[in-house]
Amino acid sequence: MKVVVQRSKKAQVAVNGEIVGRIERGLVLLVGVTHEDTEQDTKFLAEKIAGLRIFEDEEGKMNLSVLETGGQILSISQFTLYGDCRKGRRPNFMAAAKPDLAEPLYEKFNMLLREQGLVVETGKFGAMMDVSFTNWGPVTLIVESKA
Repeated sequence: MKVVVQRSKKAQVAVNGEIVGRIERGLVLLVGVTHEDTEQDTKFLAEKIAGLRIFEDEEGKMNLSVLETGGQILSISQFTLYGDCRKGRRPNFMAAAKPDLAEPLYEKFNMLLREQGLVVETGKFGAMMDVSFTNWGPVTLIVESKA
């Protein structure tokens, strides 16, 4: 699994013009699943992301996690994270998992974040979504479950 983590002041996702998820201060997660991913990958990433110290403490140092700050998460499924652009001009998405594998792992990942006490809003798996947010910092990281 691969997750783009972006610290955000506010964010929302809409499907067909209807807002389906909205958060205030927290993290926007773009979540990609590949063929070899398992529930172990979801567990690793949920724990890693919940504990990432990327929020500033009272001294202005990135020392606090989304859990410690009471932040929220907007999690968006995004198969295009596994787009291969090395050849030609059209990305190849062969490394992205098919929906029958990807959707249950994406849902498990979100459930594991919620079990840690986080508020998790989501988009709609497989839908065309409009995501808007304010990247705070900016802070953007890529976290992967496999080396």
